[in-house]
Amino acid sequence: MNRKMQSLLSLCQRAGKMVTGEDTVEINIKNGNGLLVIIAGDASENTKNKFVNKCKYYNVPYFICCTKEELSSCIGKYNRSVYAVTDKNFAEKLNEIIAEDRLELSNI
Repeated sequence: MNRKMQSLLSLCQRAGKMVTGEDTVEINIKNGNGLLVIIAGDASENTKNKFVNKCKYYNVPYFICCTKEELSSCIGKYNRSVYAVTDKNFAEKLNEIIAEDRLELSNI
């Protein structure tokens, strides 16, 4: 995870524009408040499949990255596997950062 993403996730949490935990994220996806879902790479296969399918069904962008520990340390809440960004601007900026990272990795 790059420094920009860590900072943005931390800021998003402090601004109250992120929800964490399976139940809360699922509710936010269903009611349209979850604008971007982040799933830890070391989450269980069941959790990954559940949220990938939910995101596809409700047409919510998602990505799988990092570990639970890395993501949790950014926001100060531990042992979380799933995160949802509830603010349009934060979601757009995170998508930009993710796209930049993937482009850099594909050019290596």
